[in-house]
Amino acid sequence: MVEQRRYRRPAMLDMEEAEQIVGDIDPLDRALVAHESAAAVVAQARALRDPEVTARLIRLVDEEGIDTVAMMWSKAEPHTLPGALWRIYMLREWVKFSAESVARSYHHGVQAAQVRHAIAGVEDPPGPDEVRTLADLILSGVFTGDLAVALERAGAFCRVVATGAAFEAQSDEGHADARAHEATLRAAQLVRTGEELERSAMLWREEKLD
Repeated sequence: MVEQRRYRRPAMLDMEEAEQIVGDIDPLDRALVAHESAAAVVAQARALRDPEVTARLIRLVDEEGIDTVAMMWSKAEPHTLPGALWRIYMLREWVKFSAESVARSYHHGVQAAQVRHAIAGVEDPPGPDEVRTLADLILSGVFTGDLAVALERAGAFCRVVATGAAFEAQSDEGHADARAHEATLRAAQLVRTGEELERSAMLWREEKLD
């Protein structure tokens, strides 16, 4: 039997670490399951328009565990529906458990990224409760609203936090180098995730996100 890795709660949005799930599923079968399950979840939620179903989907990781969601979607390419869903669920997990540090980085990034702050839609002032609320609203939008808008909000949020993390790295440089290095890596990863989500939004509008 192949042992599956249990994930720690994410202290940062670490897609590469999260994607290191071990399993014995054939890659082609895994890809098929990922695409079919993502399409089915989104289509069913949109067809039902049931607030209880939407609430359960928002809490999917809370109730089923990160490993279960990872087995479905973590290996999917970033510019696909399952890949986009995985990134948004990971974003929510990170915000849920690191809300104070995320809010601090978001606050630092707002002034330099006003346009993306407006797209993200975090309430002012952007505290821990506000960023948690946004994460839930983005997921809700995936299942009940315009999916492209939800993906764009998530991408904009990542970019604002990345801007703030880069500012924190610069502030720490020279007297807290380890923390500065970590913030720099986090900023780079968030920029990449933001770009992936924004690309997925564009593909959804072109009816090419599957």
